[in-house]
Amino acid sequence: MKRIAVLTSGGDAPGMNAAIRAVVRKGHHHGMEVVGVYRGYTGLIQGDFVSMNLGSVGDIIHRGGTVLYSARSEEFKTPEGQAKAVENLKKQGVDALVVIGGDGSFRGAQKLTQQGIPTVGVPGTIDNDIPGTDFTIGFDTAINTVIECIDRIRDTATSHERTYVVEVMGRDAGDIALWAGLADGAESILIPEAPHDLNEIVERLERGSRRGKKHSIIIVAEGVGSGVDIGRRIKEKTGAETRVTVLGHIQRGGSPTAFDRVLASRMGAKAVDLLLEGKKDQMVASRRNQIVGLDFEEAFAMKHHPDMSIYNLASILAI
Repeated sequence: MKRIAVLTSGGDAPGMNAAIRAVVRKGHHHGMEVVGVYRGYTGLIQGDFVSMNLGSVGDIIHRGGTVLYSARSEEFKTPEGQAKAVENLKKQGVDALVVIGGDGSFRGAQKLTQQGIPTVGVPGTIDNDIPGTDFTIGFDTAINTVIECIDRIRDTATSHERTYVVEVMGRDAGDIALWAGLADGAESILIPEAPHDLNEIVERLERGSRRGKKHSIIIVAEGVGSGVDIGRRIKEKTGAETRVTVLGHIQRGGSPTAFDRVLASRMGAKAVDLLLEGKKDQMVASRRNQIVGLDFEEAFAMKHHPDMSIYNLASILAI
């Protein structure tokens, strides 16, 4: 194996640059040439490649986003688009590919493996929703961003004696809401994986008010529904002054935490190791603090579940 490529795909996540850096430098350590692909699978189809040396990835480990950019490609979902991608990889003399992204990106990687391009995936998504790995690159940074925002909101909520509903990302997975909610002492946490009863939430708010509580924080994962709508319904039932904050894409940006930098570095390096071992059609996974390889098929057969013990603990501690 003399020449490998690396790309980032799907939503950006803090730590992707650290993973790119690890792939490039670990590859050069083993005497390989490394090329980057701009804009994910779109770049594969368009032949948008760039040679990457040691200096190409200098001073990026601390930067959020991805220096290789990212884009979603409908064309790549077609056999014709995949054929173009394979053709361009072969023209570049690429022996294998590292794909940094989420579940959809991994399914694209599997298509390339099936067409003769050995591919390994590195899980990068703030949602932490990829089955088979305990943590994904970007998740820790995202929850720390949410926590910082909620800490600020709590200052205002206390000053004005208000209830605040905070909507966070998580269309299909509630991990961001769950972890941030426990870390910030939210009174209620609403996630897609667990049913919620608005009357129970209201009763919890009123119980707190009776014992002298002056403010409350409710965290809503976007997959549950609109935070604005939930805030309106709470206000109608309680009569309490209620405000809503939608954090949106602020959760994706920012300098990665130490945890994400280390995780991304370990995962990027492991991806190169797997390719050198002749492995393909695999993703890198973090399991009990060990970085391992996992077959795509095994990962795709799993279903992501948040740690409901955290959900139950948060409910107890917010009594």
